[in-house]
Amino acid sequence: MSPDPALSWSAPMSPGGVPGAGRPIVSFGRPEGYDERVRPRPLGMWIRPRVAAAAACVVLGLGLIGGAVTGSWLVGEPGEAGTGDTFAAAGGLWHSVPVDQLFPPTVAGKGAGPGGADRTWTRIAVAPDRGCADAFDPLLRKALAPVGCQRLLRATYTDATQSYVTTVGLLFTKADAAAMTALGKRFTDEGLDRRTDLMPRPYAAKNTVAAGFGTAQRASWTVSVLTDAPVVVYAVSGWADGRTVDEPQPAEEAMQSGATTAPAQAGLGNEAQGLADRVERGLRKTVSSPTEKPS
Repeated sequence: MSPDPALSWSAPMSPGGVPGAGRPIVSFGRPEGYDERVRPRPLGMWIRPRVAAAAACVVLGLGLIGGAVTGSWLVGEPGEAGTGDTFAAAGGLWHSVPVDQLFPPTVAGKGAGPGGADRTWTRIAVAPDRGCADAFDPLLRKALAPVGCQRLLRATYTDATQSYVTTVGLLFTKADAAAMTALGKRFTDEGLDRRTDLMPRPYAAKNTVAAGFGTAQRASWTVSVLTDAPVVVYAVSGWADGRTVDEPQPAEEAMQSGATTAPAQAGLGNEAQGLADRVERGLRKTVSSPTEKPS
């Protein structure tokens, strides 16, 4: 049966609606656990206590391993590699989960600001579904080419004072786990996530405080290649007044103690990293428990 076009990100919106509203939510079954009193059953003879204890340890060990894999998604921390079912489920979220769940209207960032200050971000625009063609600078597009582009979802947020603007993106790739692992290793080994010629582009929405948020206004950014999901998470931040930035700085460096650059002093590294982290956590929580909306 063909998918309902009304549930697509590119489907027309009703007046006052939001993109993707009303789409069904994917539900994944919870893994079955083991009884806390694991005891082997006698099979025509009594099993020696040591054998029984060994069997119990094996069963409990398997349960702990399974719990660790699931737990890495529940708490929002990446594992070394996702299971096939989890990896595939994450790759399909772009067409099965409402936009408000992937990019909540309001995102709370407790302790996300400089010095552990709290942050609150408000979504001001969601980019239309136009693929990846114009979303990245040429060199970044080339670096991401090995994993392909299935869909790119973007939203722009502002802080509580409307002093800063940040675009966060979820690039859903066409890659398998091996390809994502290879790309993640390359980004780490070659420092691609810290090169100023590989910054993501912002989404400047008209008639918002981000209207002047162009490529020259990029101040800080982060790019995270997930290895347990076919997704690249990124964010790029800048000032809401449209000022140009001569020396943008990657979020990791801008957040370091003693950093004196303008993006660091303004906390724009925290804006990019904090929002990207929370959108990534929401993505993971949606895979594990899609009926619960991420905070």
